[in-house]
Amino acid sequence: MSQTAAASSPALPAARKEAPRRTPLGRSRAALALERLIEGGVRVAGLSAVVLVLGILAFVVREAAPFLADRFDAGELFFSTQWFPDSERPRFGAAALFAGTLVTTLLAMVIAVPLGLLGAVFLAELAPPKVREVGKVVVELLAAIPSVVWGFIALTVISRVLVAVFDVPVGLNAFNGALALAFMALPLIVSLGEDALRAVPDAHREAAEALGATRWETTFRVVVPTAKNGLLAAVLLGVGRVVGETMAVLMATGHAVVVPEGPFDPVRTLTATIAAELGEAPRGGLHYRALFTLGLALFLITFVVNLLAGVLVRRGAKKRV
Repeated sequence: MSQTAAASSPALPAARKEAPRRTPLGRSRAALALERLIEGGVRVAGLSAVVLVLGILAFVVREAAPFLADRFDAGELFFSTQWFPDSERPRFGAAALFAGTLVTTLLAMVIAVPLGLLGAVFLAELAPPKVREVGKVVVELLAAIPSVVWGFIALTVISRVLVAVFDVPVGLNAFNGALALAFMALPLIVSLGEDALRAVPDAHREAAEALGATRWETTFRVVVPTAKNGLLAAVLLGVGRVVGETMAVLMATGHAVVVPEGPFDPVRTLTATIAAELGEAPRGGLHYRALFTLGLALFLITFVVNLLAGVLVRRGAKKRV
């Protein structure tokens, strides 16, 4: 009977496939390992940006250190206008360079900030869908124009318009460079400002309309104040773009080392000075080190702008809480 029972029972499989081991959450070990690998890659990518910035800072400080140690004079650098780095008695007064950078930046932001924020409000809140799509395409096209093209436009077109309209002797001046910089910062402010406005929850708009607010009142009394931190970030990023721009100001501002008395005076900025003179300065020489000191000053200006942005954004977040 044992032989009959054995014959009638189905044959057992020779080997069973082992089921994949799973974690308590039901995921396989392979999926968990892949997730950890991706997480590690993201962390490395995030840290690489910090390491890259620190590396750039270390390089600039290393190149500027001999000038800072042996020749640096704060009174001369920040308050003297005598920039003669290649003379027999070199002088490194960069007050005119700082003044030119400040004037062009302020003029550019006076033009770009109102236009950029109003453009962002229009695209995000007021424009019909078709107009919004066309406007976004135009903004993206403006952002794609290289800075050297803006500089060429300022050199050949805007300068002649300024001479004809304002009757100024020279069309290459601070206002010309500021116009070019404003056009370059405008797409950034509009794009980031629109994102900040569209990030405001629809519940805010619906609540304002339920209380009887008009579309304009909802936009400027509810949506814009709610998105003010994002709008501030857009403006500050525009400032960073303007301060760090080189080719446009090199071609459009007249390149004169003087403290401007008005918006139509030729100026020279820090970035234009570095771009124009670094290729001719002997490597390791005093002029070379002084230019890296100007680069370090630019780095610190950008750092202060970003720091102020962070402080203001956090302060706004605390007020909301």
